[in-house]
Amino acid sequence: MQIVKTAKLKILNRNQSLMPTLEIYRKALSFYINTVYREWNSIKDVENTNAQVAYLEKITHKTAKNPDPAYDFDKDFYKFPSYLRRACIAESIGYVKGFFSSVENYEQEKAAALSKGKKFKKKPPVLQLTHNSFPVLYKPVMFIKQSDSKVKIKAYVNNDWVWLDLTLDTKNLLSSKKYRFTGYKELNPVLVQKDKHFYLHIPYLTKATLKTNAIDDEIAIGVDLGLTKSAVCCAVNKNGTVIGRLFINQPIEKDRLFRTINRLSKAKRQSGCVKAPNYWRVIKNIEKQIVQDTADRIVEFAVKHNADVIVFENLGRMKQPKDFYGAKKLRFKLHFWAKQAIVRKTLQQAHFFGIRIAKVLAKGTSKYAFDGSGEVERNAKRDLCRFTTNKHYHSDLNASYNIAARFFIKFFLKPLPEMVRLQLQAKVPETAARHQQTLSSLIRLREALSLAA
Repeated sequence: MQIVKTAKLKILNRNQSLMPTLEIYRKALSFYINTVYREWNSIKDVENTNAQVAYLEKITHKTAKNPDPAYDFDKDFYKFPSYLRRACIAESIGYVKGFFSSVENYEQEKAAALSKGKKFKKKPPVLQLTHNSFPVLYKPVMFIKQSDSKVKIKAYVNNDWVWLDLTLDTKNLLSSKKYRFTGYKELNPVLVQKDKHFYLHIPYLTKATLKTNAIDDEIAIGVDLGLTKSAVCCAVNKNGTVIGRLFINQPIEKDRLFRTINRLSKAKRQSGCVKAPNYWRVIKNIEKQIVQDTADRIVEFAVKHNADVIVFENLGRMKQPKDFYGAKKLRFKLHFWAKQAIVRKTLQQAHFFGIRIAKVLAKGTSKYAFDGSGEVERNAKRDLCRFTTNKHYHSDLNASYNIAARFFIKFFLKPLPEMVRLQLQAKVPETAARHQQTLSSLIRLREALSLAA
């Protein structure tokens, strides 16, 4: 599979504003969104995007063989680069296609609601003509690289397209003073504005090989994402042996996060409804740091144990608790729980090392003891649990064992004939109900499989 990483290089030429380039590109994009919308009936049935781009270029761009196009793009966008024009056309097709898809979904929802006699108050979608898009600088007609820190780009300056010499900050190309992108293919950069600064976002492409046959997996990393700890991980082999454990938490970052949130709440109480962008910037940056650190340590743990797959719970949208003591505090933690962001970041990093990501049923992972002794009782903080055998254990670690075990149980049973699968489930009954599968179930299933062989 292909993996793309992006180097975000800050442009150090402060005396050179690139805002006119972004503005002219966005105006051209608005022109083509309007044109595509008007001509949608003519282009929606065209075979592919390249043919659609060619058709739109023909009706908008004036040439010697096409002196009188239906829409005169060149009148307001003199000497606009051809590569940038085609990029505008392709992007505008995507926006308009998405708009008509939203309209179709809206009509279906409206018809379904009216057929059941329900009121339908949802507003219809509106085509947005203006977008804060950023142009791709195609090599070599828009971008020439002279060195890592010296480049030339074609930009819009004083109503003309000219070449500019730029100096880049190359810190983002390094990791621990080593070049990050050895063996990568450099792709076309994107000109990006963030706050008052301009950047070149340069994508780098490489390939990684993932195992496609899950039956050959030897070691799985079970990850339980929690509210007290950011994540608790265990390394389990396919025989059910636990060969490693890891507790991940960021107490300093979380303390700063909750203090900043409390300050924001205090400011709102004193001043009413305020936007407070400075507070929200700090909150988002701390959340980003927690997500990044958690994903880094999960992948590092997986690489250390030569794991084939990292297994998460399939966590959907959780119901907000209302009716018990401490519900308000729990709702507060759930609101800032970045569980999906951790999974996405882990997936991006794990694929680079050839490690897959899998998900299992979340129901019952914390409810049942990993040793097969039945349901557990959890304390008020929900971090410890007591088994029916009176043994006390960490709740999230117990759940991580069951998460890894469920992955192996699924792929041991899946390829078997139905008759053999039913016989094994009769010997190990809890494997028939996925929400009751534990680490003990995996060990007993392996024993039954060895006896059957």
